[in-house]
Amino acid sequence: MKITISDQIKAACPGYRMIKIECDVANSPTPEALRTEMTRLTESIAELMTIEEINRRPAIAATRAVYKSCGKDPNRYRPSQEQLNRRVVRGLGLYTIDSIVDAFNLLSLKSGYSIGAFDINKIEGDALTLGVGLEGEPYEGIGRGALNIAGIPVIRDSVGGIGTPTSDNERTKVTPETSRLLVCIHIFAEEMPVEVTVEEATRLLTDYCNATDINVEIITA
Repeated sequence: MKITISDQIKAACPGYRMIKIECDVANSPTPEALRTEMTRLTESIAELMTIEEINRRPAIAATRAVYKSCGKDPNRYRPSQEQLNRRVVRGLGLYTIDSIVDAFNLLSLKSGYSIGAFDINKIEGDALTLGVGLEGEPYEGIGRGALNIAGIPVIRDSVGGIGTPTSDNERTKVTPETSRLLVCIHIFAEEMPVEVTVEEATRLLTDYCNATDINVEIITA
């Protein structure tokens, strides 16, 4: 799956990088060991961080800055990793969905990065582009319904948007039947080192998602 970075994103964030991971997986209900990891991390963050400090995390601050540069108010359409942090700091913990979704929610919370996870078999075509959403562009966020993605970075396949840092699209979402996975980790500014993020993503995929044939590529703007 080839991914191209548009000139709009290059202009908004010249240092942008994406960690792209493709692998075979076997999804499952959330394992107890993963639940334990999630609980430990959320309790630590809730104890050490305040709401005011969330947007000072380098990766979150940079994502918000790109939203502003592209014309979107990040307070109205918060990046997903900011949403997760705010939920945890408010003492609500992390909800559980399945092993794949929960593994990458954990990594997003830990790294500060927005992460998209997609069922490759639902993607149209063999190439993707990271651009910026257009006014009136149709997009159905997972569990959110129609989402106004104008001014938000968006990954598109040959049909339309499949993922933004705010919400992925219902059309290509991970389900219990997902067998081939694409993961896109957005790095608008480095917080967790890239090599550490790759190692952690690989561990989570191997330990909790029965991943095999793991292929990693770093894409730069």
